[in-house]
Amino acid sequence: MMFKRILLKLSGEALMGKEGYGIDPSVVREVAEQIKEVHDHGVALALVVGGGNIYRGMRAEQQGINRATGDYMGMIATVMNAIVLQDCLESLGVETRVQSALDIREVAEPYIRRKAIRHLEKKRVVIFAGGTGNPFFTTDTAAVLRALEVKADVIMKATKVNGVYDRDPEQHPDAVFFPEITYMEVLQRNLRVMDATAISLCKEQRLPIIVFNLRERGNMKRVILGERVGTVVRG
Repeated sequence: MMFKRILLKLSGEALMGKEGYGIDPSVVREVAEQIKEVHDHGVALALVVGGGNIYRGMRAEQQGINRATGDYMGMIATVMNAIVLQDCLESLGVETRVQSALDIREVAEPYIRRKAIRHLEKKRVVIFAGGTGNPFFTTDTAAVLRALEVKADVIMKATKVNGVYDRDPEQHPDAVFFPEITYMEVLQRNLRVMDATAISLCKEQRLPIIVFNLRERGNMKRVILGERVGTVVRG
């Protein structure tokens, strides 16, 4: 296998399917089944999930809500997504723990780095919720921080397209696909792989990112088995 420990970054939008809002249980189950496939190969797996299917902090200012308040609302939305994923994974027989950067002990453990690593060593899937616990930081940045803290080999960024393009391929059929790209090129071209803070941190720590299409069943397993899938961001 290519990787022994990975961090999977899921957007909240990945869980809403065609609903346009909220959570589609059938989509959550499909995602959980793909995670189980990877877990069954003996890979230690951590997740960071966004909350954009429920609420985005950046939307708050447009609605007259303080940005920090909106960001905390978005963090709570990530906890909702995390416990839905946990429920679905455990229904498939995958032992799972949710750790939250916000203290919500009734539904999730508080985030403790050493405990998270111990869960991974015990073959549990760990879902990190609540972002970084601080406003003005995205779940992309949270994903990089958690990946570094638990010593993941790679970040796998799940998207709805096949990887990184120079433009949105859904709007521009002639968009150019990059099988591999550097962190600096991503920043210079202002490509929406992850936000600039997250990309800069990956560059500084030399943490590779694999951007792949979650909708194509089996892609996660292909990546860990060493097949060329999606776009690799490094160097």
